Amino acid sequence: MTPLSFDRLRAEILTQTDLLRSHVEGVDLRVPVPSCPGWNLGQLLRHLGWAHRWAETIVRTRSPEAVSHARLDDVAGYTDEDVAVVGPWLAEGAELLVAALRDAGPGAAVWTPVPGEDSPAFWARRMTHETVVHRADAALAAGVGFTVDGDVAVDGLDEWMSFGSVPEAFAPGPGVPALLGPGRTLSFRATGAAPGAGACWRVDLTGDVPLWSRGREEAAVVASAPPADLVLFLYGRPTTDGGPEVTGDGALLELWRERTGFWLRE
Repeated sequence: MTPLSFDRLRAEILTQTDLLRSHVEGVDLRVPVPSCPGWNLGQLLRHLGWAHRWAETIVRTRSPEAVSHARLDDVAGYTDEDVAVVGPWLAEGAELLVAALRDAGPGAAVWTPVPGEDSPAFWARRMTHETVVHRADAALAAGVGFTVDGDVAVDGLDEWMSFGSVPEAFAPGPGVPALLGPGRTLSFRATGAAPGAGACWRVDLTGDVPLWSRGREEAAVVASAPPADLVLFLYGRPTTDGGPEVTGDGALLELWRERTGFWLRE
């Protein structure tokens, strides 16, 4: 399965935002979000809307350096939101971001947190999957079902694997468990009948840096689940069936998931 195109990612930002809005229609936005402790639904929507606007600013201004993202998590003042207000505001932010991405094109030079990926293409992908995962959060809080197209889920898994190759995910440091070592390999296998099933990823932690590739090979630990559930598992979200089937070194899987998810805690 090939990576999602720039235009497809732009379209998905709007699609996923519209789906999220449909999940919360008629729902009290003061309902807590179990997968985002301390936030209610209104605060979740404000966080995502500010994330869209943050990325839009970076892309629109062609910023060569980081732009403050403090507002994304400063949602304490949004505890009593009205869906009639925050819903259209969320849609507006997504539309502004998609327009900025269109105007910039995939190859313009802009700041991103990942060296070597300094282009709007990074932000199209990042904001697609940011929206997908927070849609899952909203669906959980609202008590509605969550599904995502298999090719979108597979692209989200590709993105997560790439994050595992940045130094913060594997570099040794005080109080940080060592990730690299002999015999440390992981395999992720997308199961089921939906599009995306059959895709596999292998992570090799036996060298000086982590390496990942597509392919079904034996490994010290194997995690198998439908594509969407693998995405939710890596993001630490509840899955529809209680999590992937894991065989082998479960402790290694949890360590890798913890280390590669460093950016979620920043």
